[in-house]
Amino acid sequence: MSRAIERRAPSIASSKWWKEERHGVFLDYNQNAKDRTTCSAYSVRPLPDARVSTPLHWHEVSDCDPADFTVLTIPKRFAALGDPHADIEAAPGSLQTLLDLAAKDEAAGLADAPWPPHFRKMEGEAPRVAPSRTKMPLIVVANSPNKEAALEGLERWKRKYAQVAGLLAIDDILVDSMRGRSSTWTRIRVNLRHVPEAQRPPQETPDPDDDPTREWRQSIARRAR
Repeated sequence: MSRAIERRAPSIASSKWWKEERHGVFLDYNQNAKDRTTCSAYSVRPLPDARVSTPLHWHEVSDCDPADFTVLTIPKRFAALGDPHADIEAAPGSLQTLLDLAAKDEAAGLADAPWPPHFRKMEGEAPRVAPSRTKMPLIVVANSPNKEAALEGLERWKRKYAQVAGLLAIDDILVDSMRGRSSTWTRIRVNLRHVPEAQRPPQETPDPDDDPTREWRQSIARRAR
């Protein structure tokens, strides 16, 4: 389905798994993988105000504020309006059209889309090689558990290399939310594909450089040796 949407709206939709190849809205098909944490209706989200993933009527979507739907407000809403999802199982759909699309792609020689890196190689999957390891000239400019601190580091890098920064496209700045063992942190990379090779800055120590998983990864590497 992600590929079909990308074909219909190629300027705004992307089904590319690797961040370096994406643009517009990423259709994250791998949220269907077995260990994903996509939230269900009425689940409480891990935010300070305990927001709740709330089914809406279509007429509510255009001007709703997610902050209005919390553990304190949803019981009242439910009592007053009922459940917009109440009849969801009354209109079952079919996967047959999608299965037909998948069969058509396979017959045309299109390999299965990449799975997340920590899954074993799947049957029919294309070679799982990140563009950053093959053709994309990427450098890391910031690592921090604090996203604002990482973004400030990016601005310092832009000031330091102002001429290079002026050559970058919007999607050359890659701001990634990285998962650690028990926390997340922000990694910011810069794709230098639009910068002439002679002008590309070297990989320097990121600023800031606070990767909370570094010590753990180094201990794993030592044990492996």
